[in-house]
Amino acid sequence: MADGRKWVTMGDVAARAGVGKITVSRALRTPSKVSPATLRKVQAAVDELGYVLDETAGALSSQRSRVVGALVSTLEEAVFAATVRGLTEGLAKGGLQLMLSTTQYDPEAEAALLPTMLGRRPEALVLTSDDHTEPARRMLSRSGLPVLELWELPKQPVHAAVGFSNRAAGTALTRHMVETGRHRVAFLGLDRPHDRRARLRMEGYRDCAGHLAAERVVAVKARPGAVGPDYGAEGLAEILRRWPDTEAVVCVSDMVAMGALCEARRRGLDVPGRLAISGFGDFDMAQDSALALTTIHIDGAAIGRRAAELILAGDIPRGLREDMGFSLIRRATT
Repeated sequence: MADGRKWVTMGDVAARAGVGKITVSRALRTPSKVSPATLRKVQAAVDELGYVLDETAGALSSQRSRVVGALVSTLEEAVFAATVRGLTEGLAKGGLQLMLSTTQYDPEAEAALLPTMLGRRPEALVLTSDDHTEPARRMLSRSGLPVLELWELPKQPVHAAVGFSNRAAGTALTRHMVETGRHRVAFLGLDRPHDRRARLRMEGYRDCAGHLAAERVVAVKARPGAVGPDYGAEGLAEILRRWPDTEAVVCVSDMVAMGALCEARRRGLDVPGRLAISGFGDFDMAQDSALALTTIHIDGAAIGRRAAELILAGDIPRGLREDMGFSLIRRATT
């Protein structure tokens, strides 16, 4: 190399271990095909020399990259992080690795990232949104790759989907409020153009319109630098200004609910006596040891593991829509 650096080669490892290059390749790629003694010698040489397997060479010779691409809406929410963890652990069982990037809920950002992902010739693509630009949808369709859309159940997935009904979850939370005797129920969300999941939860709230005194919806405008609790506090203040007799608030996420709960307590409101509050996601801080927040629990890790299972099994049925379900967790805030 021009700058004086020299990559350690497979030949270097073979010479140090006293075996052939083919044996080194087999030991690193399919270790079950070499004897334990040989595997130990190769691994010792790898550790001593600091060798890194050249995946690009392997991809050229085998036509397999052993990489799965994933475009995730955000890593700022624990539920998506859990999905990435489940996906990573599941793929590792089949010797596949995850190549990850985030879109921040922006279909244009997804479309810009896709060529880079596809350029690595991944085994499959995983997306946590079904909101794609037309160019992106064409790219996905023409790639010939299995494409798994997670966290949603679109009627017509690009290839297949593993998720749950966000709309049904919004309905379940609102119905819970009604069943506890509260009919002046508001929905607090975010005005984020491409967050389809949030819109579906709001539609689930509206599906209970016949049981509500009237529709009360506030969507706080998303802005740079603000976080979920900021929106929750601002949104609750707006709800109480417009509808001071509100008895319950269904929040689009646990982070928004946390801000609403803090604002309610700052105002001296009894929760849940005067005002019931629910969230979505069942983050750590929502649980009984912290805020004891009524919420929807999604097993994000299980969604990731199931996606990995489908990828490793191969031949994913086109049009598959696998519903992983959700759980309503009733706690002290309602």
